[in-house]
Amino acid sequence: MLVRPALLPLWPPRVKDLFGREGPLVLEVGFGDGRFTAELAKAHPEWLILGAEVSAASVLRAYRRLKREGIGNVRLYHGQGPFALRNLVPPGSLRRVIVNFPDPWPKKRHQRKRLLQEGFFRRLSTRLVEGGDLLLTTDHEEYFRFALEEAAKTGLYRVEVKEPPEAHLRTKYALKWKEAGRTFFHAVFTKVAEDPTPWLPIRRYEVAHALLRGELPKELTLAKAPVAIPGGVAVFLEVARGEEGFYVLTHVEEEDLTQDLLLEVRRSAHGLYAGVSRFGSPLITEGVKEAVRVLVRELGGVGLEVVQDHT
Repeated sequence: MLVRPALLPLWPPRVKDLFGREGPLVLEVGFGDGRFTAELAKAHPEWLILGAEVSAASVLRAYRRLKREGIGNVRLYHGQGPFALRNLVPPGSLRRVIVNFPDPWPKKRHQRKRLLQEGFFRRLSTRLVEGGDLLLTTDHEEYFRFALEEAAKTGLYRVEVKEPPEAHLRTKYALKWKEAGRTFFHAVFTKVAEDPTPWLPIRRYEVAHALLRGELPKELTLAKAPVAIPGGVAVFLEVARGEEGFYVLTHVEEEDLTQDLLLEVRRSAHGLYAGVSRFGSPLITEGVKEAVRVLVRELGGVGLEVVQDHT
């Protein structure tokens, strides 16, 4: 029921491999505590529902709810919706996307973080089937108008403004805002054309490490300043000394993907190993490889010599 992308042999996976059968594929972005997801799954048992949610606590609550209610046609992903769309959904396979009460990021300087922007609508068109759609429900009128304008820029959708379906007003936030007397807005964005630019899954790698010759340094000091990587930044947050070497807590932000992972500098049978720890099964992406390259360069600066480089 929980999707762990690092353990999937194929990106994007086949729908049958993810769910065990074929059926209409639906993506819900931001499923919260899962109450709407559960209702949707029971109302449409033929649908295969993939949910994406950034809150770990919400994922746990939703997982427990689905398990308690015996619902088997839902898969949950802890992470950002665009990542799931890009890497877990095959092109031209998605029947519907549901976005209920997305974060409106109301401050002007934060609007670049909004989900429903022109680029997202263009990329979404490569995943939707012909006639597939996105359903948006929100209480934030300015964001609603913004989403309508961003979709219109693409020329890829027919947009219909409607009354929100009753089921969409039974989410955690809808119930809260209904009590407060707020107004709700709803639109259906139906695909009528497709953006010609392919949206390939993120490239991932098997390994990211180097072997070095020399003595393990007594100390390892890494600046906490952000380091530019392809499409994002990496930050070495903390260095801890262990019996066999050093562990480096590293924060990596790339397009649609944020990871906190451990890098290691430790003794091995073939020299000093500097690279990704398998703890937590991180995704080894180009950004992670670049973070390892920076670490290896720092080690070179204290006199260690690279003898094998797999970064």
